[in-house]
Amino acid sequence: MKRAFLIAFVALTLAAIATGDRWFDWLQARLGLGDEDAPYLGYVEGETTLIGPPTAGRLIARPVERGDQLKAGARLFVVDPTQAEAEVARGEAVLREAAARLANLRTGKRPEEQEIVRAQRREAEAALVYAEQDLTRETALVARGAGTQARLDHARSNLAQLRARVESLTAQLLAGDLGGRDQELAGAEAQVAQDRASLAQFRRRLEDLMPVAPRDALVENTFFNPGEYVPAGAPVVALLEPERIKLRFFVPAAHLAFATTGRDVRFTCDGCPAALAATISFVSPRAEFTPPVIYSESARSKLVFLIEARLTVPAAMLKPGLPVQVDALARQAP
Repeated sequence: MKRAFLIAFVALTLAAIATGDRWFDWLQARLGLGDEDAPYLGYVEGETTLIGPPTAGRLIARPVERGDQLKAGARLFVVDPTQAEAEVARGEAVLREAAARLANLRTGKRPEEQEIVRAQRREAEAALVYAEQDLTRETALVARGAGTQARLDHARSNLAQLRARVESLTAQLLAGDLGGRDQELAGAEAQVAQDRASLAQFRRRLEDLMPVAPRDALVENTFFNPGEYVPAGAPVVALLEPERIKLRFFVPAAHLAFATTGRDVRFTCDGCPAALAATISFVSPRAEFTPPVIYSESARSKLVFLIEARLTVPAAMLKPGLPVQVDALARQAP
C-alpha cells in the first residue's frame, strides 16, 4: 500500500512539473492576467471622510448611527458648545458697539444737540445787539465829556467778546452737521472690519463643534458615544460618499499601453446591474509581482500595474471589498 501511494505521488509530481506552464496559464487566466481577452480582477474601494472637532470637548449628542444613509446638511454630532456660544455672543456685542460708534461719527450730532447750540447763538446775538447800543451811548457820553474812558473801553471789550461768541457758536453748528474727521472714520471702519472678522471666526468655531454632512453619504463608522471626551482632531464619524467609491484592479505589463488616464472601462460584479462603467483616474508608476500563489520562475516574471477608476455614475450598491471583473482594455474602444 505504501509503495503504491509513493508511486502515485511521484507520478503526480512529474505530471505537475511537465504541465507546469499550462497550470500557470490557467491560474493567470483565473486572476485576469492571462490572455489578451481575459478580464482583469479587482475590487471596490471606498475613501472615507473622517470628521471630528478641531478643539477638545465632551460629546453631548450624536444623532447618527453606523449604517445610516444621510442627506447633505444632516447633523452629525455636537461637542459641548457652551464656551463657543459665549464667544459668539461677546463678538456680536462688540461688533454692535463698533458699528454704533461708526454710525455716530458719520451722522454728526443729534438734532436736539444742534438746537441747544442754536439757542445759545440766539442769546449771544441778542446780547451783541445790546452791546453795540451800549458802545454807541458810551462813545457819545465821552464825546460830551460826561462819560469815562474806562466805561468806553469796557463797552468795546464786551462787544468784541460777544462777536467772538456768536462766531464760535456758528462754527459749532457747522461742525455739528458734519461727520467725524477722515482719520476718525477710517479708524472706526477698520475696527468694525476687525470685529466682524473676529465674529466670523467665533461662529466658525461653533459650527465646527456641531458639523453637518457635507454631501449625501453613508455613516460607515462611529468612534465616540455621547458623554465621552473627544480629543482635538479625533474623528467622531466616518462618512462614505458615493462619489468616493472607486475600482482597483491590476493590468499586466503587456496591456499597460491601453491604460490611460481618462479612459472609460466596463466592469461587472455579482448582483450588479449591467453596463456599469468607470473612468481610469490613476495608473501606478510602479510594477508589482503577481500574487504569490505559484512560486516559480515564470510567476516571478509576470508583472502587473495597479489601476484606479472612478465610477461614471455613483452606484450605492457597490460596497467596498466587492470583487469586480473589468473587461480587457484591448477589447474596448479607447
